[in-house]
Amino acid sequence: MNSNQLDGTLNDAAGKVQDAVGGLTGDLDLQAEGKARQVAGKAQAKYGDSVEQIAETARNNPLGALVIAVGVGFLLGRLL
Repeated sequence: MNSNQLDGTLNDAAGKVQDAVGGLTGDLDLQAEGKARQVAGKAQAKYGDSVEQIAETARNNPLGALVIAVGVGFLLGRLL
């Protein structure tokens, strides 16, 4: 588990607590902030999952990763 996955999961959990407290106290701003924090936490965790998957693929197939990196570099060079 990388830091983005961990931070995202923690932010999602904190947002759920914040949302619940806002609902119990009737504080709509706190509740909305909690919902926004949940969405941001889930997005960060998904990003962490993607990074982890790409790293695993590169470890399992280093030659393929190198070819893709060279191809992307070539395309960027042509565009610029």
